[in-house]
Amino acid sequence: MSTTTRKIRMGMVGGGSGAFIGEVHRMAAALDGQIELVCGAFSRSAENSRKTGQALCLDPNRCYDSYQQMFAMEAELPEAQRMDFVAIVTPNNSHFDIAKQALTSGFHVLSDKPATFNLQQAIELKELIDLNQRLYALTHTYTGYPMVKQAKAMIAEGQLGAIRKIVVEYPQGWLADAPDADNKQASWRLDPAQSGISCCMGDIGVHAANLAEYICGDQISQLCAELYSVVDGRELDDDGVVLLKFTGGAKGVLMASQISVGEENALTIRIYGEKAGLKWSQQEPNSLWQVFNDQPTRLYRTGVGNLSPLAQAATRTPAGHPEGYLEAFANIYRNFAAQLHAWNQGETSENKTFDVPGIDEAIRGMAFIENAVSASQSDIKWHPFSLSPKS
Repeated sequence: MSTTTRKIRMGMVGGGSGAFIGEVHRMAAALDGQIELVCGAFSRSAENSRKTGQALCLDPNRCYDSYQQMFAMEAELPEAQRMDFVAIVTPNNSHFDIAKQALTSGFHVLSDKPATFNLQQAIELKELIDLNQRLYALTHTYTGYPMVKQAKAMIAEGQLGAIRKIVVEYPQGWLADAPDADNKQASWRLDPAQSGISCCMGDIGVHAANLAEYICGDQISQLCAELYSVVDGRELDDDGVVLLKFTGGAKGVLMASQISVGEENALTIRIYGEKAGLKWSQQEPNSLWQVFNDQPTRLYRTGVGNLSPLAQAATRTPAGHPEGYLEAFANIYRNFAAQLHAWNQGETSENKTFDVPGIDEAIRGMAFIENAVSASQSDIKWHPFSLSPKS
């Protein structure tokens, strides 16, 4: 792997005062000391953007009024000063325009998911990435956990045999009641103009689908879906179930819900093969259970024993010290920084070499959302997983 010669310089669009995920991105990016935040357009409000930058101790001249201004002015700076990449942490409807301008201005991109407002934009984004020869990463955070990587390695090694059944669920309860009008995080997710055609499947169901494909090394080939708007007055889904078929022959069930009262962030996956099964839960992320019909259950723990190279590389603390969401998030940033260091030194490698979710995962994520919504609106049971836009 390439030698680190300097910190990677990051800019940010979004993440101003009152935003949740922007601060998470900043903490994750800073965790390994490989990345420094040097500039930002943190809000559509120029005043909020400047105040956010001031609170982060940034150079006032690099706290911009808009992302358009930021890209134009950063591109004029000497190469040794300008940002290397931008982190996009805005609502879904602005992701594509920001990423497009970043790429055409010569900057790499890391984006919160989903990558774009619709599948057509994701396809166009891939073309822009190829045309401008820049790197792109997507924060499918849950792939960053050590035990998720251990599960992926065990399945790739054949320890479960042929995969037969995949059950992945992502229940939350925070939208069980009609949100207060001042709840910023709820209001934009439930607004079709900002969120797109789906709330629940677009926000968390896509994470569950990505996790299943990542761990199993397989892809969804067909689906059958039923999405619901449980709380009166909502235009978008807040709950749903999707039946899945995979290219390797496995069958699956995906449940995503934001109205499951009492649930916090209970992403859980269970995978069953011919020989054994695996169980992992995001709320107990240091534990991976392997189960059998004819042997005692085995517990794998983060940092303990002879784990896979992927799991070891993602482990940060001594065994018994909890690792969680920020560390998993930071693993994506760290791997992307390594990819950028390699790129800066003239080396080119695919995202998978550095274990970074990229534009291919972005396209499949948008396709999952559109296929699930379309299937839910149809009386036909099974639908092919199509990578073509529905409209």
